[in-house]
Amino acid sequence: MTFQSDKEALDALRDRQRALLAEVGKVMVGQEQVIREVTTAIFAGGHVLLVGVPGLAKTLLVNTISQALGLSFSRIQFTPDLMPSDIVGSEILNDKREFQFIKGPLFSNILLADEINRTPPKTQSALLEAMQERAVTAAGTTYPLPSPFFVLATQNPIEQEGTYPLPEAQLDRFMFNTWVDYPTFEEELSVVRATTAGLETNVQPVLSGEDILTFQQVIRRMPVADNVLEYAVGLVAKTRPGRERASADVNTYLSWGAGPRASQYLIVGAKVNAALNGKYSPDIEDVRAVALPILRHRVVRNYKAEAEGRSVESLVESLL
Repeated sequence: MTFQSDKEALDALRDRQRALLAEVGKVMVGQEQVIREVTTAIFAGGHVLLVGVPGLAKTLLVNTISQALGLSFSRIQFTPDLMPSDIVGSEILNDKREFQFIKGPLFSNILLADEINRTPPKTQSALLEAMQERAVTAAGTTYPLPSPFFVLATQNPIEQEGTYPLPEAQLDRFMFNTWVDYPTFEEELSVVRATTAGLETNVQPVLSGEDILTFQQVIRRMPVADNVLEYAVGLVAKTRPGRERASADVNTYLSWGAGPRASQYLIVGAKVNAALNGKYSPDIEDVRAVALPILRHRVVRNYKAEAEGRSVESLVESLL
């Protein structure tokens, strides 16, 4: 897919997004905000952590999006006995008495890391290099991952017994922390009607991996006004307790604030949000639109906030 100008490419991105939502809508009922955040992260080149109770179609959503994007898809069910070699791959001795690297399920365009907090830190850390460098190292050799590459991980907010909380360094690798909520009564009625009638739905690919890479490059080239940059960086600076820009709520209820990666994601996410809304440059409203899922997992509440029931969402909203 080639374009005469970036403006033409951004128009095409908006059209492809509409087609993508139409294909995903054949299978998914509701969850429009979740779908938008996942597709925004994909066009921005980021990873997503989906948090929600079991049975809310998180796995179905990821699988459906991968089909509509024409990308290869792998699913890993994270368990306490999962080893790094189970996801990265390992070397075996072949018939020629030579060591041969057999690639693991990590080598795909979209990786669904199902219940990522169910596996020990040793295996969780195997994803760190893949998420940041888009490559893995095994037996001293570095292997590049397919491009594009996205990790869409799921996490269950209940039943925390026997789980391993994700370290802050790994949480920071996720662009979005997306909350998947219960459907409305009407949406659940539609889901039950469709899934119990034996109907089959075919999802057609509307984009290719090359198209996504092209759109990612166009997004990076979008111009950003200085006041928008200053707003995004200032918003992140306000989350850091003990600093000059911190508000009274932040100093009272937060232990740690967001790092520079949050500022970067705010700008890239705002660019995608602007493009999907028909704009050719982001404004402050676009930054505000993506702020909550970007900051939600990057600020740490203290004991006072937990005791008084102050949620991360309410603290971020107070900054906005």
